[in-house]
Amino acid sequence: MSAPSYPLRDSATMLRRNLLHARRYPSMTLGVVAMPVIILLLFVYVFGSSLSAGIGGGGDRAAYIAYVVPGILLMTVGSASTSTAVAVCTDMAEGVVARFRTMAISRSSILIGHVIGSVIQTMISLVLVTGVALAIGFRSNATAVEWVAAAGILALTALALTWLAVGIGLANPTAEAASNAVLPLSFLLPFMSSAFVPVESMPGWIRWFAEYQPFTTVIETLRGLLTGSGIGADGWLAVGWGVGLTVLGCLWSRNRFNRSSR
Repeated sequence: MSAPSYPLRDSATMLRRNLLHARRYPSMTLGVVAMPVIILLLFVYVFGSSLSAGIGGGGDRAAYIAYVVPGILLMTVGSASTSTAVAVCTDMAEGVVARFRTMAISRSSILIGHVIGSVIQTMISLVLVTGVALAIGFRSNATAVEWVAAAGILALTALALTWLAVGIGLANPTAEAASNAVLPLSFLLPFMSSAFVPVESMPGWIRWFAEYQPFTTVIETLRGLLTGSGIGADGWLAVGWGVGLTVLGCLWSRNRFNRSSR
């Protein structure tokens, strides 16, 4: 390869490729939004009154909307990681990445394009889900600064889960396997957290796991920011989890990518 390689330029090219794919196939973005919205409507309108009584809301559905929305937003981030894992796995399986490797482009730009594109799509999905939440009665006491801080926490979490999803996509041979492997991020961990009920209501070891797993920390931070009730130490813990998982996912993804080229 005689032509020089410019990582920033190449990353921008790969980002444009992924955004064009998203524009041509909007069903992927709609799919990311659909599941969290369905779960939001189900829990609010079917279980809302009963669960509101359980969290001290006196059976007021509006109180439960305020409680559940932060968890739904994080579930949206997890749901978006599924499409990332599938896209990366598909590129690997169909030989797209092998063709890119024969070109005079930065190797890291292939992964960076996927990551940045996925984070942008995730943030768009979060805006749509937030719009639905506001339409059904969600109201926030947060200041503009708290809204910006909440957006920053969600963006950091999206970056962390996206890098993990890239690693999952590289580690699995088929899109179906990658989709199944990412289920803990998109489904299991959100449900085994404080997203829908307080961790104090859970029994035994489930309560211990739910209390200390990263999704609960992020959800409690978002809940404190969006309701204006304060976040305490949860904010620093959420940032720490986000940075740590981003570094872990990035190193793992790079290692898997480099191994696959040998």
